Amino acid sequence: MLAPFLGAIADKMSGKKKFLLTFALLGILTTGALNFVAAGLWQWAVLLYILGTIGFSGANIFYDALLPGVASEKRIDYVSSLGFSLGYIGGGLLFVLNVLWYMMPETFGFADANVAIKFSFLSVAIWWAVFSIPIMIFVKEPKAEEDMTFGRAITQGWKQLFDTFRDIKHLKYVGLFLLGYWFYIDGVDTIIRMAVAYGVELDFPGESLIIALLMVQFVAFPGTLLFNLFAKKIGVKNGILVAIGAYGCITLLGVFMTEIWHFYALAFLIGCFQGGIQALSRSIYSRLIPKEKAAEFYGFFNMLGKFAAVIGPALMAIITKQTGNVRLGILSVLSLFIIGGVILWFVDMDKGEKMAKEFLVH
Repeated sequence: MLAPFLGAIADKMSGKKKFLLTFALLGILTTGALNFVAAGLWQWAVLLYILGTIGFSGANIFYDALLPGVASEKRIDYVSSLGFSLGYIGGGLLFVLNVLWYMMPETFGFADANVAIKFSFLSVAIWWAVFSIPIMIFVKEPKAEEDMTFGRAITQGWKQLFDTFRDIKHLKYVGLFLLGYWFYIDGVDTIIRMAVAYGVELDFPGESLIIALLMVQFVAFPGTLLFNLFAKKIGVKNGILVAIGAYGCITLLGVFMTEIWHFYALAFLIGCFQGGIQALSRSIYSRLIPKEKAAEFYGFFNMLGKFAAVIGPALMAIITKQTGNVRLGILSVLSLFIIGGVILWFVDMDKGEKMAKEFLVH
């Protein structure tokens, strides 16, 4: 809920990198601190997890908002896809190392698996800090037309936030896209978050679930880039629609899953489309919004992204409880892809881009 307001302040201050660093530090410190939480102190673990999530989510607002400033209109889809692709391979490599620590703790000098897990949080914090350095040193942030102090930016930020609600009404395709995005990304995030729980429900062994998670990470690395090339041929909006359709098929296949190899096959398919739908959604949105209000508009984008995976799990829980069948619970997620795809179909990109450019002139 803080996201649009923070974005509004950052737009007024030319403060995207400052806010990115602040939230990244919050996430880095709280993630690293999980290493020091003793067994049984779950309240501290929950608090640190919440603060770490706020740090990650907040940093992403300003990271995404820098995208229109570092990539030309022609290359923005590729740059967005490359960012997600490298994120998957980076996260995957560290995840492999963490899993090896957990599975063979003595080999790596840990007393037991619990110590290895705790140290994994510290390794994530260090990794996060090291790979935040290049953006802070090398990425140039476009300056706001009228830079101002933090105090004045807060005042102006509130005003701009209310103005943005009016702007979204004027830029009707932004509002339409955000509504469709909320539904289909909710479906994507539900599958990401609930897949392991579904595997546990089907009595798949823990090792298989870890292998499937690793498959998604490493398949998503080339998959995101290849899907960007595919979308370039058929159009970005059509590419997202294809990915939504693919997720619909994945959901249907998940309903009938019985064997472990089915789980692996679905993990492979998710890896093929997950990064693509995320990257292209981010870049297509950049075409529909005024560039001088990028952080604020990406604040709304990220807010909806974080509110996603709310409808899906709730829908799954209600349907599963009412029917007593977890497979019907999974099937209910299909409705999110259908609704999101239908709404996206009615987003006219040519008119949307024209409105964004006319807004700039205005």
